[in-house]
Amino acid sequence: MEKKHFTLEEANRLLPVLRRELAGLKRLKIQFSEHYDQIEQHKKTLLYRHKTKVDEDILFKKEARMEFMELEAQTFINNIMTLGVEIKNVDEGLIDFPAIINGKEVLLCWKDGEEEVSFYHSDLGGFNKREPIENIMKEEEQG
Repeated sequence: MEKKHFTLEEANRLLPVLRRELAGLKRLKIQFSEHYDQIEQHKKTLLYRHKTKVDEDILFKKEARMEFMELEAQTFINNIMTLGVEIKNVDEGLIDFPAIINGKEVLLCWKDGEEEVSFYHSDLGGFNKREPIENIMKEEEQG
């Protein structure tokens, strides 16, 4: 599949969809963690007493629910990835949009909670080396 390159406008138009998908993914991640903790607690409890068929059924249902949550999370991730963006960090909601600006391949960089895409970085730079988009736009105007 050919790599998609975004304009700043295209990236910003995707933000409502990305916010919704990330919110669902983050919610699911929290639920998954809580469910995992419950299963581990249930297993510890079973170590101190004789297992019954009911205990095994409860454990089986909880583990099956976790498998379903994994599939649901993969759906959220696939929904995001099919847009052509790169998920860098789910917890922080970091998303990169491949772009070509001023003849350079860059990544437009957005973090959940920001109003719009306002930063970019090189493929090697990452979030810590991101710069305001206006810097590269000025270069383009001057070039």
